[in-house]
Amino acid sequence: MSGKPRLTYLNGRGRMEPVRWLLAAAGVEFEEVFLETREQYEKLIKDGVLMFQQVPMVEIDGMKMVQTRAILSYIAGKYNLHGKDLKERALIDMYVEGITDLMQMILMFPFSPPEAKEKNLDSIKDRAINRYFPVFEKVLKQHGQDFLVGNKLSWADVQLIEAILAVEEKIPAVLSGFPQLQAFKKRTSNVPTIKKFLQPGSPRKPPPDEHYVETVMKVFKI
Repeated sequence: MSGKPRLTYLNGRGRMEPVRWLLAAAGVEFEEVFLETREQYEKLIKDGVLMFQQVPMVEIDGMKMVQTRAILSYIAGKYNLHGKDLKERALIDMYVEGITDLMQMILMFPFSPPEAKEKNLDSIKDRAINRYFPVFEKVLKQHGQDFLVGNKLSWADVQLIEAILAVEEKIPAVLSGFPQLQAFKKRTSNVPTIKKFLQPGSPRKPPPDEHYVETVMKVFKI
C-alpha cells in the first residue's frame, strides 16, 4: 500500500464526497476502493475493519477511520484547515454543522419517491435561501474577508463551496440574492487545489444517477 490515504465507499458522492473535497483542497492525492456488491461490504464487516459496520472508511496514518465527521475533523486538523485556536475551531465547527444539515437534504434527495421529489426540492430551496445561505452572506459581509474564518481557507470554506455547487445543480439561480456568496464561489473555485478538483477527470463524483441509487440499495439492503 502506498502512503496515500485510501478511501472505501461506493463510486458516487454520498457521505464520502466531503472527504474527497477536503483532501483535494489540501492538495492530497488519494486512492479509492469502490464497493459494488453486498458481499464486498459484508466481508469488510466480517473482517472487523469497520468499527460500527458502516462506511465511509478512510485508511490514513495507520488508522482505519470511520464516521464522516471524525474523518473530516482529522483531515482538517492534519492539513491546517481547522483554525489556529479554539475559538476559530469552534466557529468552523458551527459553520460545518450547519452546512452538513443542508447537505443531508441533498444527500437524501435522489432516494425520494417520485411523488415527493418536487416537495423535497422546494424544501431544499427554502432552507438554502432562508436559513443557511443568509448566515454565510452575513458573515462575509460583516468581516469583509475572503474566507469564513481567519481570512484563511478552512474546512468550513470547502464544505460551503461544495454545498453551493450541489444546490446550484438543482436550483441554478439560488445565489441570485447573495452577492457575497457569488463572489465567494468565484474566489474559492479559483483556489488552485480546488480549481484542479473541479476539472474533468478529477476524483470528484457526478450527481447521483439511477445506477448509483440502485447500487446503494443493493449494497446496504435499504
